[in-house]
Amino acid sequence: MDTKGRVSSPSVELENSNKMLEGPSYLVSRELPSSCEQESKWIYNTHRVMELSNNKRPIEDDDEITLRKVCKLSDAILGGEVVMDLNGLPPAKDQSNDGHQGGGNSDSSSLIHQLGRDISINCLLRCSRSDYGSIASLNKNFRSLIRSGELYTLRRKVGIVEHWVYFSCSLLEWEAFDPDLRRWMHLPRMASNECFMCSDKESLAVGTELLVFGREITSHVVYRYSILTNTWSSGTEMNTPRCLFGSASRGELAILAGGCDPRGNVLNSAELYNSETGTWLTLPSMNKPRRMCSGVFMDGKFYVIGGTGAGDQKQLTCGEVYDLEKGTWTEIPNMFPGRNAGELEAPAAAAAPPLLAVVNNILYAADYAEQEVRRYDKERNMWITVGSLPERAASMNGWGIAFRACGDRLIVIGGPRALGGGTIELNSWVPDGGPPQWNLLARKPSGSFVYNCAVMGC
Repeated sequence: MDTKGRVSSPSVELENSNKMLEGPSYLVSRELPSSCEQESKWIYNTHRVMELSNNKRPIEDDDEITLRKVCKLSDAILGGEVVMDLNGLPPAKDQSNDGHQGGGNSDSSSLIHQLGRDISINCLLRCSRSDYGSIASLNKNFRSLIRSGELYTLRRKVGIVEHWVYFSCSLLEWEAFDPDLRRWMHLPRMASNECFMCSDKESLAVGTELLVFGREITSHVVYRYSILTNTWSSGTEMNTPRCLFGSASRGELAILAGGCDPRGNVLNSAELYNSETGTWLTLPSMNKPRRMCSGVFMDGKFYVIGGTGAGDQKQLTCGEVYDLEKGTWTEIPNMFPGRNAGELEAPAAAAAPPLLAVVNNILYAADYAEQEVRRYDKERNMWITVGSLPERAASMNGWGIAFRACGDRLIVIGGPRALGGGTIELNSWVPDGGPPQWNLLARKPSGSFVYNCAVMGC
């Protein structure tokens, strides 16, 4: 098979660990519409060939059941026969009776017994992660593998990444959208008190987690959603709790900088979060304190842009860049053009943080007042207007609209304002050097004000 999981030859050659199996050849020839179905069919036909070619071990009932489930699942998903609830996984619960389910008596180190663990995992890496919840329902071994996070670690190492958009248009409720397959998913509702529900919140996707930062009655809190278990839980608190900070993630790491502490002091401190260990590391402080700023990763470095300083309501025009290898901050004068052209009369505190996104190491900004998209020229330290935002993406001084990078495309999430309801729209554009040509990915009835948004790539 090639790196995309395609069967490179119509004949299947099977090799045992110590010798080649003897027996007749079996042809496997079929038009397969996607990598997930290819892998599932390849698994099943390979297993059947080994059963027929090797008389020493008859196929076991549990293996047969598991394989048929895999093929039936693949056919249903890819043939459009079943409308699935794509939450990913059912919420984690006690699995003490798993031994009585299909596959409970199989070797815990293997998945599909005859193929072995390594080949089984190699096949699963190429399935869409929206199918992992259904695959986990096959038996205890598959469920354990999915929930361990091992597949996502391996996918990251071999460069297999799917970007999903997570956003909230209703307090405590989150939606996820897969822009490649255009599938909607509804996350479990967050369980929290009324104080958190009404507080300002920031969000960040890192590794296989969605972090939501807010405030309860006496302190700042972090809630953590895991795609491995499809559940919300309390996250690890920062070393210096804060709000209104700038942040960005890359793989399993994220950096948060600036913001305000519980007493309202504007901060210049920064922290690094590792989602695999669930720990926070205090980084060197920025040159200037700032809040209401934005953060991005570009060229392997972390940038903080915009915001307001301590005791000053004017918007900062300088940016700062943190070099992860050197552990140092460098100030970039006049990196951000300042206020949006149409918002000069409004106080800085009323405006949203800069709407920024990086695609292929190129920085873009959304000017919500002029409804324009701009590109940053690193060499000349200036912004160039490249075109317009989608027409129906409305905002209130930048609040209520999401502008994000999603793989190799820019995503704008928003909709027209309407009393008693509204519509949310997702538009995308793959930058190609020309003006934006926005493609409507999806539209659905929903609140049209986007409270929080994050993109998870794993």
